[in-house]
Amino acid sequence: MSKNYEKVKEFYNANLWSEEMVWNAVGRWITDKEYLVITGKEYEN
Repeated sequence: MSKNYEKVKEFYNANLWSEEMVWNAVGRWITDKEYLVITGKEYEN
């Protein structure tokens, strides 16, 4: 797990972050696999 995975997941689940914001966090805060877990969608570059 990435250092900020839980934080990003909590923000998304609380509707503080949009799916686009989570997408933008890939490579910086989370991995593409974690994006899939959080949003339920494949990360497409």
